[in-house]
Amino acid sequence: ITGTEFILIGFSTFPQHLLPAFFLLFLLMHLFTLLGNLLIMATIWSDERSLHTPMYLFLCALSISEILFTVAVTPRMLVDMLSTHHSITFLACASQMFFSFTFGFTHSFLLMIMGYDRYMAICHPLRYNVLMSPRDCAHLVSWCWAGGSVMGMMVTVIVFHLNFCGSNMMHHFFCHVLSLLKLSCGKETSSVTLGVILVCVTALLGCLFLIFLSYVFIVSAILRIPSAEGRHKTFSTCVSHLTVVVVHYGFASIIYLKPKGPHSMDSNTLMATTYTVFTPFLSPVIFSLRNKELKNAIKKSFLRKFCLLHS
Repeated sequence: ITGTEFILIGFSTFPQHLLPAFFLLFLLMHLFTLLGNLLIMATIWSDERSLHTPMYLFLCALSISEILFTVAVTPRMLVDMLSTHHSITFLACASQMFFSFTFGFTHSFLLMIMGYDRYMAICHPLRYNVLMSPRDCAHLVSWCWAGGSVMGMMVTVIVFHLNFCGSNMMHHFFCHVLSLLKLSCGKETSSVTLGVILVCVTALLGCLFLIFLSYVFIVSAILRIPSAEGRHKTFSTCVSHLTVVVVHYGFASIIYLKPKGPHSMDSNTLMATTYTVFTPFLSPVIFSLRNKELKNAIKKSFLRKFCLLHS
């Protein structure tokens, strides 16, 4: 590679007449993601009576990580869709990789902690307030952010210590680690690629396994509840979290575990938007529609503001 920049191919191979439509769709989804998460955070902080609990503290942290992840990736993608200049400097690329990894892993760690919170609430209700005190919850959130930062820094430092030679054309719309590793050269490239994949897969599957384990105990505890109404009411507190976990890991599996077939570059680019644009877009929708307490709090907040404006 000559110079100090990469060229992000991204959407530049798409038919030009389709780009404005894609731009508008992704822009609206991005704005909805930001506004939806900000609405969730504002509702939680304003409702001191019912929403100042560990579950909603974790949801607030999750919304922050989601906002920061989309801000790290999507604006650059949107600008490149309407621009003829698709270059990105080494430093900007390293920064984008660090922040996308940091907020992405923080998001996964927070989903794991939210699963643990539901386990404690359902399986140990009498000790819940002691074991999940505000101080303990703050520590758990801090560990999630610290863990995400360590993962982001570790992967970025390892990748950017490699030598890059030949083409500087990256077949992606942001500094994606696997696309970047394809541009590297030298003896250590294959071992670094394998190491990065193992670290990422181990961390993500570790989170998924612990979430699965939490729900094994949760389902076991729910089945011991004698009344059908009690079982339904208890399980309803987990539905939004469980749905987001399925969406989060489901889309990731479709992208990373799909068979290596003759996929076009355009289809791969579109598939990558499922976890950078579509998954963050769905998350606030799921939490605000599937979580009864939060949905009611948002309705009350809107009614209160509407009444104030009307009066």
